[in-house]
Amino acid sequence: MRQFYTAVVERKRDVYEQFETHPFEVGWASEAIFFLRVEEISGEGTKLEARVQLSADGVHWVDEGSEFPLVTVQGDSFVRVKHFGGWLRLCGTVRGNDARVKVTVQLVLKE
Repeated sequence: MRQFYTAVVERKRDVYEQFETHPFEVGWASEAIFFLRVEEISGEGTKLEARVQLSADGVHWVDEGSEFPLVTVQGDSFVRVKHFGGWLRLCGTVRGNDARVKVTVQLVLKE
């Protein structure tokens, strides 16, 4: 039987401008899926960009290459990640006038 774990990395967090999620240690897993739920979106012309970052030590980060589709409305999306280091997180940008986005981020890990 495969091992799996689901972590709620952010729960109903308001994000503005630049943001990063809490890092999560994932070295034991061989695959990961980030789920991004946009609970609320407000402001004029609000757009959310988010990408996966990885780290060997949980301190220094580099872009992994996976990105979420540009988010402009409430809803759910996901990104699959494979071949990562010891830590994962999301990094993103919120653009628009008075832009605010409330997100929940879950990370599902499998071995």
